[in-house]
Amino acid sequence: MHPDVAWGLWSKERARRVESVIDNLLPPSAEHPQRLHEAMRYAVLGGGKRVRALLAYAAGELTDADARAVDRAAAAVELMHAYSLIHDDLPCMDDDVLRRGKPTCHVAFGEATALLAGDALQSFAFEALAGGALRDPRQAASVLAHAAGSRGMAGGQAIDLGCADKTLDLSELERMHRLKTGALIRAAVRLGADCGQAMDADGNDALLRYASAVGLAFQVVDDVLDVEGTAQSLGKTAGKDAVQRKSTYVTLLGLAAARERIETLHVAARTTLTGFGTGARRLLELADWIVARTH
Repeated sequence: MHPDVAWGLWSKERARRVESVIDNLLPPSAEHPQRLHEAMRYAVLGGGKRVRALLAYAAGELTDADARAVDRAAAAVELMHAYSLIHDDLPCMDDDVLRRGKPTCHVAFGEATALLAGDALQSFAFEALAGGALRDPRQAASVLAHAAGSRGMAGGQAIDLGCADKTLDLSELERMHRLKTGALIRAAVRLGADCGQAMDADGNDALLRYASAVGLAFQVVDDVLDVEGTAQSLGKTAGKDAVQRKSTYVTLLGLAAARERIETLHVAARTTLTGFGTGARRLLELADWIVARTH
């Protein structure tokens, strides 16, 4: 089987798998309070690239974890991601109306219900993780909490909000995105790996460097796509960064240099995995897909 075909089948199967896991974990829409549960399901099911879940499954394969052992870790990072998107889209944050090709949660359900749906999904992420097959559940909870908190996503969003109409330098921009985007990607890789056999210090360090590189590459690609993509192709508002006059890798470097930065990060991610052998196959394929994606 051609490697691209094998990758496509694997990624689609894992995306369907985590979708089913989340569907079964979440309360049904008919359960009281119905509107809240409907909003939670609306925000997390039926869309999205499932990059964080795929990273968790791929890291699990690196440490010989069965997919069933990774299911709840993969679901937890997707639930946490969905919470962050709901809150990021609110009028008090990025004020966006389109997400995953449909109206954002607050447009569909109102701001109050959307806010509660985000809160509930964040809590549910920890509930999902608590029932998982990780070697050290307490450490896993700490990893996820760190990724979501002031030293992770929330902190990155705070920096983003505080930089409106301000030009950041490249180091400031990278620091923001290593928190806002990269923290949960690093957590996804760490949690997936921790569902299998323990690695030594060198292996853990290499995996962290891989996750840091692909996390930053993901964001640089996003900045390029915000310029080159359309709302139809992206499933979200295009050109928003320019309208909001945000500092991005494109505004700081230009399109050509931003693409060069993507390739540098791509090479760095692949290089960190050279010592792992065939077990790193899916992580390598994910690095390739992240830098080549068009949405």
